[in-house]
Amino acid sequence: MTIYARAGRIKCRMVKNGFAPVDGGELYYEVAGEGPAVVLGHAGIADCRMWDPQMAPFSERYRVIRYDVRGFGRSSRPESEWSPHADLSALLTHVGVERAAVIGVSMSGGIAIDFALAYPQMVWALVPVGAGLDGFDWSRDEALKRFGEEEKAELAAGKIESAVELNVRMWVDGPSRRADKVDAVVREKVREMQRAIFEKGEPSGQPLPLEPLAITRLEEIKAPTLALVGDKDLSAILEITDLIADRVPGARKAVIRNTAHVPSMERPEEFNRLVLEFLDSVRP
Repeated sequence: MTIYARAGRIKCRMVKNGFAPVDGGELYYEVAGEGPAVVLGHAGIADCRMWDPQMAPFSERYRVIRYDVRGFGRSSRPESEWSPHADLSALLTHVGVERAAVIGVSMSGGIAIDFALAYPQMVWALVPVGAGLDGFDWSRDEALKRFGEEEKAELAAGKIESAVELNVRMWVDGPSRRADKVDAVVREKVREMQRAIFEKGEPSGQPLPLEPLAITRLEEIKAPTLALVGDKDLSAILEITDLIADRVPGARKAVIRNTAHVPSMERPEEFNRLVLEFLDSVRP
C-alpha cells in the first residue's frame, strides 16, 4: 500500500506495481484506482515519480497507470533500437487496458502524440504537456542550442552536478525566471531525478521515430485533445503547443501562468483541475 498526501489529509490507495515485458527489455509501472484508464508519461528530466501530486486525485476517478520510459527510473536501458510508442502499447496490453487517455510531458508528450497516431483505437483522450514533436526544427531556439552545448561540455568533463543544475535552470526555472522565483522543493525533486538519469548512463540503443513523422500528421489525430503548456517554457515548446492546438481537429489549449516545463509539479492543483475537467468532459 502506498500513502499519498492530498489537500491536508492522507489518502490510502492500493497500488499495484511491476515490470511489463517489452521487446528487448522491461518497463516499471504502477497502477491505482478504478474506471477508464489514464496513463501518465514523464518528462525527459524526470521519471514516473514526477506524477506524485496526480496519483491520488486522478485515481479517485480513473484507473491510473504511470511508468518509467525505457532508459529511465527502474525500467531497463535500451541496448538496441526501440520504439517508445510500441513500448506503451505493450505496457497497456500487459495491464489489460484496451483504451486509455494518454497524458505526456515533454519527451512523453511526443510519445503520446506518436501513440495516438500509431494506435488511434487505443486512445480516448490525449493531453500533450509542453510536448516534444518529431520533425520539429529545434535549431531556431537559441536558448536550447546554448543549453545543449553547455550540457555536452559539462558531461564530457565529468561534471555531473553542473550538468544537473543546467537542466534544472533550463527546464524547471525556464529561460526567463530566476531560481528564487521557483519552488525549491520542485527544483530539488527534479534535481534528484535528473541526477539519477545521468548516473544510469547513456543508453546504447536509440528510439525509433514514427514514420511518417508526427509533425506532418497532426490532422490525423482523432482523440479529443488538450494541449497544455507553462507560459515560461522555451519558445520552441510554446510554438509546438500552438501547432498542436491549431492542427489537431477540435483541440483545446490551456496555459498555466508562471510555470515552465513541469506545470504538473509547480502548480499541481491548477493542473489537476484543468486536466480532470477535460477528461471528465470526454470520458467514455
